[in-house]
Amino acid sequence: MNSNQLYQFMDDESDLEMIPLISFEEEDATQAKKEEVIEKIPILPIKNTVLFPGVIIPLTISKEKIIKFVKKSYKENKPIGVIAQKDNQVEDPSANDLFKRGTLAFVLKMLVLPDGNTTIIIQGRKRFKVLSFLQKSPHITANIQTLKENFPSKSRKETKAIVQTLKDTALKILKLNPDIPQEAQTALENIESASFLTHFLSSNINAEVAEKQAILETEEGTERATKLLQYMNRDIQLLELKRDIQQRVTFDLDQQQKEYFLRQQIKVLQDELGEAGSLRELEDIRIKAEKTKWSKEVAEHFQKESDKLSRMNQMSAEYPILFNYLELLTDLPWGIYSEDNLNLQEAKKTLNQDHYGLEKVKQRIIEFLAVLKLRNDMKGPILCLYGPPGVGKTSLGKSIAKALNRKYARFSLGGVHDEAEIRGHRRTYIGAMPGKIVQNLKKVKTANPVILLDEIDKITSDLRGDPASALLEVLDPEQNYTFTDNYLEVPFDLSKVLFIATANTLDTIHPALRDRMEIIEINGYTLEEKIEIAKKYLIPKQRKEHNLKARDFKIDDKAIRKIIEHYTRESGVRNLERKIGAVIRKIATQIALEEPYEKTVQETDIENWLGAPVFDYEEYTDENVAGVVTGLAWTQTGGEILTIESSICQGKGKLTISGQLGDVMKESAAAALSYLRAIATQLGIAAEAFEQNDLHIHVPAGAVPKDGPSAGITLLTSLASAFTQRQVKKRLAMTGEITLTGKVLPVGGIKEKILAARRAGIKEVILCQKNEKDVLEIDEKYRHDLIFHYVKHAHEVLSIALLNEKVKKNL
Repeated sequence: MNSNQLYQFMDDESDLEMIPLISFEEEDATQAKKEEVIEKIPILPIKNTVLFPGVIIPLTISKEKIIKFVKKSYKENKPIGVIAQKDNQVEDPSANDLFKRGTLAFVLKMLVLPDGNTTIIIQGRKRFKVLSFLQKSPHITANIQTLKENFPSKSRKETKAIVQTLKDTALKILKLNPDIPQEAQTALENIESASFLTHFLSSNINAEVAEKQAILETEEGTERATKLLQYMNRDIQLLELKRDIQQRVTFDLDQQQKEYFLRQQIKVLQDELGEAGSLRELEDIRIKAEKTKWSKEVAEHFQKESDKLSRMNQMSAEYPILFNYLELLTDLPWGIYSEDNLNLQEAKKTLNQDHYGLEKVKQRIIEFLAVLKLRNDMKGPILCLYGPPGVGKTSLGKSIAKALNRKYARFSLGGVHDEAEIRGHRRTYIGAMPGKIVQNLKKVKTANPVILLDEIDKITSDLRGDPASALLEVLDPEQNYTFTDNYLEVPFDLSKVLFIATANTLDTIHPALRDRMEIIEINGYTLEEKIEIAKKYLIPKQRKEHNLKARDFKIDDKAIRKIIEHYTRESGVRNLERKIGAVIRKIATQIALEEPYEKTVQETDIENWLGAPVFDYEEYTDENVAGVVTGLAWTQTGGEILTIESSICQGKGKLTISGQLGDVMKESAAAALSYLRAIATQLGIAAEAFEQNDLHIHVPAGAVPKDGPSAGITLLTSLASAFTQRQVKKRLAMTGEITLTGKVLPVGGIKEKILAARRAGIKEVILCQKNEKDVLEIDEKYRHDLIFHYVKHAHEVLSIALLNEKVKKNL
């Protein structure tokens, strides 16, 4: 190889070819001294490359019309115009498919190959711009104007700096790319011309055709070299990245091979010792996975993770984490469902065995079973049992699972403030574990259990997320069939799970979460219901816990009533069970001491064993005093009668309200007084009576807060009686809201209020007419001996409640 000869390296699908280039003297001759116009020059379109002045490239041509004019130009030693195509996919390009700048070139050599194609070697001479395209057939011709190179002279410092920078950058590429022959370094060092060096490197850089064309079209030589440097620096970055990747891959491969041979030796040793250990465990998991009924997506995910585990070093920190994950995947009940008990009568019997009352909940479960019997693929409902503590919400969930013949799981949401408790942790965290939903599914081993979400109203949130928002997906039948736990990473179908939530209040439940659940209210038990629950459930349960027989003792109904009325005050039966347990412990002690005892527990025995009564229920008292009226109130522990007293005395019209009343109840008193003043003349009350007398309204039990609108008509009757001094009908109670115009509005808690009235010896009750439907829902045996007056307006209340007789004494 001559020292004054250059080589160009062409990259064709990673196969490098070395092609002789122009000598230095030839390159200097290509510099354009001035611009000139050449008419009707034939145009040769080229793909995938751009021809630069001074550069020699080989081209293979197969079209006869192109071969013809190229051959003519070669024989006559005439130039041709070489222009790059915009789109390489175009086979027969037109003028619109070509760029407007190209390179004037001469054909140096033509070779006819055995396959019929012709290879030509062409050399670029000058850059040109197209003035106009002329004919299209048989080949494209154009009028062109050659362009100056506009490079500074060799002697200038700027030119020397450009040449040196280009060489240094090119040598760095040669160093990073071992596929380029080392002779290229010698060739580069012998190039002194800035223009040729720029064109030579531009032709060989790893860049797109459009980027090379941009270099060719740049007029200023220095700017052209600068743009070339940008692409070369980018190429260096890519080569450095490629080198780093190759080094890492080589290291990883060497390390993996070493680990493989070591693992093989360990395996042989384990087999000899009979301790195949983890390898056998992994094989057991794979065998178990083959029998698992999961989707294709989950199967592919398991296969990918198990393959990763088999390649992993058993001593690495990740190995037990991934092993536990695969074990969890196979332990989950994919497609495993317990068979539901579709015998409705048997299910109903099971529910009645464990709980007394709660008819709405029982009826809803029977309806669910009925539909499930007709349609096997029904999605599980999302129920929320809402009511005061101790009414059996939590234990009812277990009874429902028993009635349905399903597995039962429960977890408490009280105080939960981490979203990961529901969705699980991501496996990237140390100590990560799945959420409670997945954990319970693994525990019960079926995909359609009854899951009780206890105390859903007591969820809290903090910086670790909002568990209530995480439950939105769990409790939505339209979404939970693809529930994805963060730890599990694959979807699991929860649509067949029967979720039952419990809550004491609805106010603290997220509105969107409340909307997803079917709310079933469970009211507190009445006295009569508590007596039945004690006889059928609580006493037998405590008897069994104390290992006593039915023949050992009996608790009289009156004794049970006394315990309920004077030793407990609750909506449920939790404290009642404790008190019954205390009584039974007394009996168990006497039996253990072999002391004589009465086998029937009487009402009189309760006070001896449980001490003095703790509570007293309000009873109706007939005092025949003006302004004293009996109302009905609802509390969380049940219904109660409420006495309202009104007194007037000489003064200046001052109104005093006492008894720790809430704002709503105070407003009801003000509305009742305003209405009474409006109808004063009809009742025979002098108008000046309101200005000349002070009025005091009091509700006894002043330490107990009271509020609500249901005492409206009771307050009106009390005020009317006080001002008219007319007697109030005996053994009469009332409840209802009043408006300024005297309308009577319906109120809630009717069942509890009616039972309280009956318990207190009330004979007649005044209610809003719209509350009649609530009365009809009460069992006939609890209302048959009461007279109900349904009213629409306050004047009806006064006509029923106030007698024409005057009282003998004032308050």
